[in-house]
Amino acid sequence: MNIFLTGATGFVGGELLVSLSKLNEVNKIYCFIRSSSEEEVILRLEKIFNLRNDFFDRKKIIPVLGDLFDENLSASLIENKTIKDVDVIIHSAANTSFSGIYDDMVVKANMGGLEKILLWAKTLPHLSTFLYIGTATICGKDIKNRIVFEDESPNLQANHLVKYTYTKMHGELLLHKHLPKDKILVARPSIIMGDSRKVTPRSPVILWAVATINQLRLIPANEHALLDIIPVDYATEAIVKLLFAKRNHSVYHISSGAAAATTAFKVTKNLEAYFTELPPFHFVQKPILNQMKHWTRNRLQPDSELYNYPVYLNYWEKAFTDSGSLRILFAGLDPYLEFMELGQVFDNTRLLNDVAIEQSPAADIYIKNCMTFLERIDVLEGALDF
Repeated sequence: MNIFLTGATGFVGGELLVSLSKLNEVNKIYCFIRSSSEEEVILRLEKIFNLRNDFFDRKKIIPVLGDLFDENLSASLIENKTIKDVDVIIHSAANTSFSGIYDDMVVKANMGGLEKILLWAKTLPHLSTFLYIGTATICGKDIKNRIVFEDESPNLQANHLVKYTYTKMHGELLLHKHLPKDKILVARPSIIMGDSRKVTPRSPVILWAVATINQLRLIPANEHALLDIIPVDYATEAIVKLLFAKRNHSVYHISSGAAAATTAFKVTKNLEAYFTELPPFHFVQKPILNQMKHWTRNRLQPDSELYNYPVYLNYWEKAFTDSGSLRILFAGLDPYLEFMELGQVFDNTRLLNDVAIEQSPAADIYIKNCMTFLERIDVLEGALDF
């Protein structure tokens, strides 16, 4: 098997690269990476493997320089004779920003970039599988407090909290526009957070939100809404096994499902037990977030409910000496709180029936392995990045 992997230096892509490189069934992995030079690419790939002292096989792992924003990408891939022997494409690359200021880039990367890859994929003589790593959250924000099934998406009538999920929904439609159904495999992970192993995660994505919530302690969200969260090692294991499995479907949720869904209340209980020097967690109604934002600008009305929590206001004044920092944190956290309120759980029956894999561990349990990493996260820097 010769694999063309996009997003190889990303959170999920990096894990996939290392896992696939260890398989005898995989002959070559072409890593599509944006870079100005092959020397820089090699350094980035070495970093992926050096993180946990994995073996970097230079003969097996072959860099392919390219850019999803390049208007001539399809033509340059078609002209590249080296990659004519690709029979599996794994498209992991995506712009995952939730910030509205990056919406144009998200669309260009996640839809425009994907279509360029697909135009090349159509020309490959031996293509057997195009594995698209999407997201279960393409179901949109109108589905609340229930189990979501694969066949409910993509739905063009769905309303989305962020442009990212909108583009991933349209990405699935682009697959069917360009490829026959028998070549399409869609893996839809739910919320990927951290690693269930006692290792350093490759990215603070989602863990940043947990670290921010941990710092704030007064949280405007429903603490009992169900959260479907999985660790990146489980997501990677499931994706690799799906690639080699005898599949009965072309779309699979990779999720905790009802059996391992968690809640913010359960997660924060473990945070509270570890970070004992901070105030206790307290959850309030989501609309109070606007009062928090007004408070940072000294515009909060005297009769506002937020004043009922002086312990937290005093704590914020001491912990965050610059009110501008708090404003940035509240703005960055806002979409994550919206997702927390949805109460969506993604059915994982297909995955468990078709693949030899166990149920995902619950996030409130494996979060214990992430505590030292959480301590090192610069929440303000993360808010600016996301």
